[in-house]
Amino acid sequence: MTLSTEAVLALAPDDASAKAAKGLLAPAKWPTLGYSDDAVWGECQGSGSKPYQTQADLAGPVFRCSCPSRKFPCKHGLALMLLRAQSEASFTAGTPPAWVSEWIASRRDKAEKKEARAAEAPAAPDPAAAAKRDAQRWKRIEAGTQELARWLDDQTQRGLASLGSEQQQAWGSMAARMVDAQAPGLGQRIVQAAELIGAGEGWPARLLDRLGRLQLIVDAVPRRETLSPATLADLRTALGWPQDREALLADGERVADHWLVLGQCTDERDTKLVERHVWLQGRASGRRALLLDYSHGGRGFETGWVSGSERAAVLCFYPGHASQRALVAELLTEAPAAPAEPVPNTSDEWQRMAQQIAANPWQPLLPMVWTEAIPARHGDQWWLRLEAAPQALPMQLATQEAWQLLAHSGGAPLRVFGEWDGEQFAPLTAWAPGAAAGSAPVWTLSGVRT
Repeated sequence: MTLSTEAVLALAPDDASAKAAKGLLAPAKWPTLGYSDDAVWGECQGSGSKPYQTQADLAGPVFRCSCPSRKFPCKHGLALMLLRAQSEASFTAGTPPAWVSEWIASRRDKAEKKEARAAEAPAAPDPAAAAKRDAQRWKRIEAGTQELARWLDDQTQRGLASLGSEQQQAWGSMAARMVDAQAPGLGQRIVQAAELIGAGEGWPARLLDRLGRLQLIVDAVPRRETLSPATLADLRTALGWPQDREALLADGERVADHWLVLGQCTDERDTKLVERHVWLQGRASGRRALLLDYSHGGRGFETGWVSGSERAAVLCFYPGHASQRALVAELLTEAPAAPAEPVPNTSDEWQRMAQQIAANPWQPLLPMVWTEAIPARHGDQWWLRLEAAPQALPMQLATQEAWQLLAHSGGAPLRVFGEWDGEQFAPLTAWAPGAAAGSAPVWTLSGVRT
C-alpha cells in the first residue's frame, strides 16, 4: 500500500497528533527504517536512551508503537508513514526484525481464531429470557413516547416561531428523559432539533420537519406488531436500540465486493467521544455502506481507512429497508478481478436519494457523489454548484476547509463526495474529473468536526 502525504494525515486522531508527527520527519530521529511486503517499521529516537519501536501493518493500515501514547495512530506511527510517503529511498528492504514479525504473526493468528469462532455455531440464547427483556424495554419506550407525544403537541400549539434560546434547556431535559426511557436515538434527535431554534432564516420550517420525523417514530411504536420485519428494524435503529454484533455477523446480509473508500470524517460528540464515518461503495453491486466506529478518550481508531483506495471485503449489513450501515465480516486477500468503476450522474444521485428516503425516512445522513461540481461563495454562504443541473447545494464546511476546496477547484468542476442531511451538503472528498478508481483525492476533509 502506497499512501500520499494527505492520506496519511487523514489517519491522524486529531490535529495535534498530525502537527507533532510533522516535527519528527528529520532523518536523524530515525536511525532505523525498513520495509517488507507486509509492513514498514522504524526506530524513533525520543527523549529516553532507548528509541521507540514503531511499526505499521500495511493490510490495515494498523499501527503499533512502544511509546506510552494512548492514541492510534500515535505521532510516531504517523511520522513513519509520512516518511514512507515522502522519502521511500530512506527505507531499506529486508526481513522484518523479531519485534515486527512477531506482531504481524500475532495479528494473523488472532484474525484466524476470530474467523474460526465466527464459523462455530453460537450457543443458542434463551428465547424466553430475550423476549422478557425486549418486552420490558418496549414498555419503557412506549411510556417515553407517550410523554414525547404530549410534549410535541405542546410545542406545536405554542407555536414554533415563539421559541428562543431559553427553551433549549427544557428541550435538553426532554432528551434526557428519552435516554432514561431506553430510547437514546430519540434523545439525540431532540438535541439536534433544539440546535435549529433561531438558527438562520426559515428555521421554524426546518424545525417542523425534524419534529415531524419524531412524530412518525411516536406513531410507529404502538403499531410495532403490525410492521414488517424491515420496518421494525428501522424503527429500532431510530430509537437507538443496539444491534447484537455476533447475531448480525451470523444472520445479516453479506455482500462480497471491491469496496471503494469514498470518504470519511470524524465528529466530536462530547469532550471524550469521537464518532467516525467511513463510506464505501461496491464496484460490482454499486451499493454504498457506512462503517460507524467510536473512540473514547482520544485513543483514535486502531484500523485506518484511506480515502480513494479500495479493498476487497465481505460486508455484513444491518437489517432494515435500504440499509447502509455495515460491519466488515472479512477482508479478502484473493479476490476476483474488479469490474469497471460505476460512473454516477446527477439524476442518478437524486433518484438514489429519493429511493432511500422513501424506504426509510429516519435515515439521518445520505451519501452523495457529484461528478461535476464547483464550490462557490456567495455572501457568507458556501455553495456547491452542480454543472449538470441548474442547482446549487448549501455546504456545511469550515471556512478554512472551504477555501482549500475552492483552491483545488480553481473554478473548474470536481468530483465531490459528501453527506447530505436534507438541508446541507458536507463535502468529505474531492477528485479531479475522470480520476480513476484507487487514485488519491485532490482534497480530503481534515481534523475532527465539532
